[in-house]
Amino acid sequence: MSLAQHVTANEGIDRVPPEGEEDNNEESLWRTLSYDVFPPGDGAGPITSAESSLPNAAAYKVSTAKRAAQVGFAIVACWFAAGIVYGFASLKPVLIEEGVYEDLCEDANLNDADTGDGSEKLPCAAQDMRLNLFFIVASITTNTTSLLAGWVLDRYGRRLCYVLSGLFMIAGCVLMGLAFQIPEFDGYLLANILLSLGGTFVFVPSFQLANAFPKHSGIIVALVTGAFDGSAAVFLFYRLAWEASGRTFAPATFFFAYSAVGVLLLIGEWALMPAHAYHSTPELERKLEMAQDATRDVHDSDDELESPGAIRRIRNARAERRLSKLEQIEELVGDETQREDRVQAEEERQQASGIWGVLHGVPAHRQMMTVWFLLLLLLTVLQMLRMNYFIATIRAQYRYLLQSERLAEAINHFFDVALPVGGVFATPFIGLLLNNLSVATASAVLTFFIVLIGVLNCLPYAWAGYSTVVAFVLFRPLYYSAVSDFATKIFGFATFGRIYGTITCLSGLVNFVQSGLDALTHGPLNGNPTPINAVMAAGGTILGLTLTVYVVIQGRNFRRELQQKEAAERVQERLGLIREEREAEEAGYGTMGDQ
Repeated sequence: MSLAQHVTANEGIDRVPPEGEEDNNEESLWRTLSYDVFPPGDGAGPITSAESSLPNAAAYKVSTAKRAAQVGFAIVACWFAAGIVYGFASLKPVLIEEGVYEDLCEDANLNDADTGDGSEKLPCAAQDMRLNLFFIVASITTNTTSLLAGWVLDRYGRRLCYVLSGLFMIAGCVLMGLAFQIPEFDGYLLANILLSLGGTFVFVPSFQLANAFPKHSGIIVALVTGAFDGSAAVFLFYRLAWEASGRTFAPATFFFAYSAVGVLLLIGEWALMPAHAYHSTPELERKLEMAQDATRDVHDSDDELESPGAIRRIRNARAERRLSKLEQIEELVGDETQREDRVQAEEERQQASGIWGVLHGVPAHRQMMTVWFLLLLLLTVLQMLRMNYFIATIRAQYRYLLQSERLAEAINHFFDVALPVGGVFATPFIGLLLNNLSVATASAVLTFFIVLIGVLNCLPYAWAGYSTVVAFVLFRPLYYSAVSDFATKIFGFATFGRIYGTITCLSGLVNFVQSGLDALTHGPLNGNPTPINAVMAAGGTILGLTLTVYVVIQGRNFRRELQQKEAAERVQERLGLIREEREAEEAGYGTMGDQ
């Protein structure tokens, strides 16, 4: 799962208090979510526009059918490319059967014939760790390169991102096919990195297509995220086809054929997709204001016309064009009532969060020095490590816990299906939860899942294994979406790229520790995953509880400060009115005295 995932607003409002807050006024700015870690300026403060300097296209000038086709193409592209590397648990048995990295095993440890009580070969320790590294580098690449994709998107546009994605997919598939076809050629790691890059460069920019239908942007964001989750099933379907063919459908054949996805992505980009991004909500609002301004029908050059009739015809023609444009824009973004309803919904979402705006307007470097940032960073680092460790080692874990390869294989196969299905199923409910619960409550829900998974994952029972999988596939998309949601509510959209980028990079890089955990499991722990699982569960529980308590306390203090400011504003307003009345009375008395 990429940390770029989110199912809530792609655009939103930042609360930006002026420096010092002497006048107790606030300014709210509408901003678009950006993964660019190096935005122009400081990225904080009351700037009036945060729009890209790239040219934009008017969605209302493109037919509804074509825009729907473009959104559909983006969703399908994400389904086939965005997160396929996270289907590693489904692909791993194929890699083992095909003898990938089998040369690392000593003859005494080579399990060509040993399948335990299951139907598939067992890897030796060295082979298992190298295969897990195959997944680790892909996971790290997916998360850390979301920053690069965001930078390219903001500076060069979505089209270049899609083109790069297509090229990465083609190169990754061809390289993977060659690695399987030529035993002496070890291109697996590089090929998986390229596939990760291809997924990131199609996933991150696809959220931009939400502007094709501003009234339904939330649904589009959810569909793109669901497609990312669903893409983990690609390797599952291949493994099922491989098994159905009697294991004759060679991986090389599959990957060479799958390079067609990259080719189709390139063709679709140039044949169907928009060359430029569609206007964002702030840009459409400005165009709407201009279209509502009747004074624009009058030009200074009208005075050069000789007859009043000609002036009237010219101005009427301008008014017709302006009103036609106004109708098109309102059809796209909704009429005044619909727009007010969306603003009301955003205000309710802010109110429900309990802490919206607590650090908005604060420079990014100061935000990174707060306890808010530290707790969110530490919890994310630990949870990403824990989740990727589980994905890479699920069969080995339950082989040891249940002392049965057959049961471990069954749980692994259940996980292969549950991972994409659970992500797709949970996506709409995650949006509802994050939009309607306070950050403190959402944090408590995350902590509950951390405790639940931690306990279940240590129990040596088959029912506990299946329960762990169910809880895991629901928690994983919830956690990654919650991190994005918390970041916008706490730190704001203006500094999102830097804050989220730092969390993403550090969390991804720490995943190199997973290789050490593999070595520890296969070495001193003799295959026992329980100590590692217990330590990570305890650490996650402590951090989760700490974050939840901190949010509750700070949220209460923040709301109290806002109430005090509002009370002070009302007092100042009353004093001003009293002062005006006194001045009016004094002026009246002075007039009477003159008489």
